[in-house]
Amino acid sequence: MFVLFTSNVHAEAAAPKLGNVTILATGGTIAGTGASSTTTIGYTAATVGVERLIQAVPELAKVANVTGEQVFQIASENMSNEHWLTLAKRVNTLLAQNNVDGIVITHGTDTLEETAYFLDLVVKSKKPVVLVGAMRPSTALSADGPLNLYNAVLLAASPDAVGKGVLVAMNDQIHAARDVSKTNTSTPDSFKTTELGMLGYIQGNKPYFYHVSSRKHTIDTEFDISNLQSLPQVDIVYGYANMGPAALNAFIAGGAKGIVHAGVGDGSLAQKVVPSLSAARKQGTVIVRASRVGQGIVARNGEANDDELDFVAADTLNPQKARILLMLALTKTSSSKEIQRMFYTY
Repeated sequence: MFVLFTSNVHAEAAAPKLGNVTILATGGTIAGTGASSTTTIGYTAATVGVERLIQAVPELAKVANVTGEQVFQIASENMSNEHWLTLAKRVNTLLAQNNVDGIVITHGTDTLEETAYFLDLVVKSKKPVVLVGAMRPSTALSADGPLNLYNAVLLAASPDAVGKGVLVAMNDQIHAARDVSKTNTSTPDSFKTTELGMLGYIQGNKPYFYHVSSRKHTIDTEFDISNLQSLPQVDIVYGYANMGPAALNAFIAGGAKGIVHAGVGDGSLAQKVVPSLSAARKQGTVIVRASRVGQGIVARNGEANDDELDFVAADTLNPQKARILLMLALTKTSSSKEIQRMFYTY
């Protein structure tokens, strides 16, 4: 009896200490419901609150001490600059507390990659921040949200995730916020880092990292949103055959401080829009050449003379992420040379 008692004490002493993870819920499909268990499209997003999300996955208690906050309850297509600022400030406040070891943010998948990259540039902590969503609503037979949420909490509580930047946990995979994109309208394997590669896997209740991002992030960025109440207006103009300047001119007239031109191929510019782009730059609007292709480097002075036009090349950032970096850059400077440096740094 004495031996058995001692063994139990040793077992309890050897049990690993659980980390403290706060789940910040913003809505999305992971909190959505459908008309039936076979409804995987045409469902209603953002109907389930954070407490019900946590209760639906009791296994969370085995990997972390979990608390939850309902920050927003929206479909992610409605995510705004103001939402981002509110969320980022809350994340920074929580991560500054000694009793918070990591953050999980539940989010709709439509703009999840954008929120993740924004946070990657403005979070001021090495502690893990993990975004997670679902491609199918919580009521579906094949709901992917519960396991995705479990993996995200496990990742946020892991010392292995410290200092890795803002992460995305979907479909048993770990992705860097800068490089991941939603690539399919509806399938559970939608989130991919197609060319640059995901960071690792989550398997057997453990994250496995095989790569890390080489670009600066979180505490190593120059961006501070603590006193910002708004962000500069930056809009995206989409390139296509027979493109004209009407949309661009409307954005400029509407007060855009920056324009991301999502050009064809290597960020090519149609002759019809070059005069308007050039005029906008001369009037102070910063122009970034990106590509609608989705992969590859937009080469500076490749398909346009960026030096002569005083434009910025987006490097490997897709248009929606180039917009985010440009917004933050414009809070610091309007110099195209300085902003180009930022695009090669982050």
